[in-house]
Amino acid sequence: MKLRVALLAALVTATAAACGTGGGAAADPNAPLIVGVSPTPHGQILQFVADKLAPAKGLKIQVKEFTDYVTPNTSLVDKSLDANYFQHQPYLADFEQSHGVQLSWVTAVHLEPLGLYSKKAHKPADLPDGAKIGVPNDTSNEARALKLLADNGLLKLKPGTETTATPRDVADNPKHLQFVELEAAQLPRSLEDTDASIVNGNYALSAGLDTKTAVLIEKAQGNPNANGLVTRPELAGDKRVKELAELLNSPQVKDYIEQTFHGSVLPAF
Repeated sequence: MKLRVALLAALVTATAAACGTGGGAAADPNAPLIVGVSPTPHGQILQFVADKLAPAKGLKIQVKEFTDYVTPNTSLVDKSLDANYFQHQPYLADFEQSHGVQLSWVTAVHLEPLGLYSKKAHKPADLPDGAKIGVPNDTSNEARALKLLADNGLLKLKPGTETTATPRDVADNPKHLQFVELEAAQLPRSLEDTDASIVNGNYALSAGLDTKTAVLIEKAQGNPNANGLVTRPELAGDKRVKELAELLNSPQVKDYIEQTFHGSVLPAF
C-alpha cells in the first residue's frame, strides 16, 4: 500500500511539473520566455531585445504578435503566454476588474502619444459643427481620448470622470461632436468615414500616420499611459522576466526607440 501511495505521489508531482505555466516555462529557467506583443512598436522593440541583447544573458525570447487588445491578456491568463507587452496601467486595471483576474505590472517601457488624425481638418477650428469623431471603445482609451479633446478646449467633462469618461460624461459640447465608438485597431481605417479619429500610437504607426500631421497630440510629460511589461503574479519573480525588464529599460533600448521612431514613440524610463 505504501509503495502504491509513493508511486501515486510521484505521478502527481511529475504531472504538475509537466503542466507548469507557459508550456512548462516556469519550471524550466532555460525555456524560452513567451511574450505577446502588438506588432508596432512593441514587437519591433522586443525583437530588437531578443536579437541584439538577450543572447548575451542567455535569455531566449519567443515573440507572439496580436492585433487586438484583449487576446494578449486572456492568453496570459490561460498560460499560453508568460508575459505581454502592449498595454498601459489604466487598461490593465480595467481588464483585471472586468474579467475578475489579477496580473502583475513589471515595468514601464515607452509612451505612444494618442493623436487626433483627420483627412479633412488640419487644426481643431477646422472641425465642423456636428463633426463625427472616432474614439476607441475600450474603457481606458476612450476616457483618454475624451480627455485629449477636453484638454484642448473642444469639450468639457464632468468633474472626476477624467480617467473613466464615456460620451455620457461630456458636460459641455459646443461643437456638438458626435462620437463613433470603434475597436482601436479599426480607427485608422475609419478616417475615410469620420471627420477625425483618435488613434492609439501603435495603430497610427502601423497605418503610416505621422504624429507631425496630427490635429492634436497627447503630451508626454506626466502621462500615466506608458506601455509596459506585464506577467502573472507567480512569474513576477521569475529570473527571465526580471532580465527582460532590465533589458527593456536599458540604454540600448532607449537609443533604439529614439533613433527608430523619431518622437512617435518615447522612452518611459
